[in-house]
Formats: sequence, structure tokens, C-alpha cells
Amino acid sequence: MRFADIGQQLRAYRLESGLRAEEIAARLGVSRAALYRYEKGEVIKLDTIRRLAELLKISPLSLLGIGVEYFSRPVAFQERLRQVEEQSDQLLQVGGAVCYQTTTDAFDGALAEAWTEAADAAPERVAARAAADQMLGMLAARKKLHAARKPTIIGILGEAALARMLREGVAPGLQVPDRTRQRCLAAARTEAEAIAAMMESVPIGVQLGLASGVEPAAPFILLRGRERAHVVAAPFPPDTPPQGGIGVASITAADEAISAHQRVAEAGWRDALKGAAAAARVRELIRAAG
Repeated sequence: MRFADIGQQLRAYRLESGLRAEEIAARLGVSRAALYRYEKGEVIKLDTIRRLAELLKISPLSLLGIGVEYFSRPVAFQERLRQVEEQSDQLLQVGGAVCYQTTTDAFDGALAEAWTEAADAAPERVAARAAADQMLGMLAARKKLHAARKPTIIGILGEAALARMLREGVAPGLQVPDRTRQRCLAAARTEAEAIAAMMESVPIGVQLGLASGVEPAAPFILLRGRERAHVVAAPFPPDTPPQGGIGVASITAADEAISAHQRVAEAGWRDALKGAAAAARVRELIRAAG
């Protein structure tokens, strides 16, 4: 068994459960320090894995990295995605308005302001601010990881998703002051302009295309590493608020899932607009959004 992998999955599922580390440790009959050691990759007995799975309401196979992992909490999903990215050399994304690793500081700044404003207006302000800070930290860790590893990125962005971002701004749907919403709209425009520039210049390690005809019905990310590949299906967009996402994302390393998504990605890339044509279409969307 790969105890380091089990430890990473344990941390992600702990976040998914909504239980505090102290609660899980108490129910398991171990110290909180012992639980953290398990998460860092310390040897763990099969009986302990079974009991942890019962507490977390998952299959023991999920903790062992076998089968499909499911996440309904954006914060747990972001943590598990960071773990998978840590072992990946290539990222292939189909669908969505942005590929997060390529986003600008304007995107992150607007996101931080919107989440902070929404948290301050929440009934349980302290908990909401803690969740926002935790999520922002995870996104920052993903960007830092990308800067260090520099994996190859191929992204097929969705035209409808990009147009929606331009109309509604970054972090849509949150009840925030008008000045914050205007900053989110400005950040969306900055992001679209940066996407168009990357499509034209094709920086080293990044290729972005635009699905201008049929919108990807089920966005996904295919991540490949030296030893393993994973498919992330129905991923939460990076601007999903920490406590406001409704949906279920899944992650699997099953060979049949990898093959099926690879075929779809290859077909999507073949049909996508690229280069100057893609950049021109993105700029049309910017003008149309006003």
C-alpha cells in the first residue's frame, strides 16, 4: 500500500466529511497528532482504514485509491485536486471559462474580495471567513505548485462559459456590494483579454483553444503523471465559493475512464478554434459583453 497516497486521500475526505480532526480522532480512539501522522503517510493498519471509512461514510477502497472518489464540498475537492496535480506533468482541460493555473492576479484579487465580502455578511461570520481563507490558501498552493512544476497545459475553453463569465463576472451569484461586483466584472474582462493574448502568442507549455460550436456538456480535466493518470469529472469551477457549491465532482484513475476522456479530448482539440481565430472570437465576446 502507498501510505503517502492514503494519507493525502484521508485529508481530502476529512474535509469532505465536515468533521473536525478532533472529532474523528476521538471517535477513532487515537490522538489528533496520530491522525495527522496518518495524513502525512505514516503506516496505517487495514482495520484502522476500515474504521476511518465507516466514520467518513466512504468505501475503504476509496481510501486505498481504488474506484471513484466523490466530492460535494468545494474545499475538499480543491485539496484533492492539488494532491493529484502534485504528481502530474500534463493537464488537459475540456470545458469551463478559464484554466485556473493560467489566470491573472486580477482574477485572484476579485475572488478574494468577493468571498471576503460574502463571508462578512454571513450569519456565522467567523466560520465563513475561515472557510474563505482556507479556500484561497488552497488556490494559492495550486498556483505555487504549478510555478514550481510547470506541467504542460492544454485547455479547450467553452465559448458559452466564457460569455457567461463576461456577463456576470468572477464569482457569479454572490450577494456583494456593487463596487465588488464591478471589480469582478472588470476581472472577467481582464481574464478574457489575457486568454486571447495567450491564444495568439502560445507561451511555452500552454495551449488554449475555444470550443465555439458545441459547448462541452460535461467539463472534465485529464491529468497525467509518470506513474498514474486521473480524470476529474464535473469539476467545481475555481470561483465556486467555499460553502456555496451544489454538485458532485468525481476523480478516478480507472483505465477505461482515462481512455474514454482522452478520445473526447483529442476530438475536441481537433475541432476547437485555435491561434488567431480563437483570439478573434474571444475579443468578439468581450465586445458583445460591453
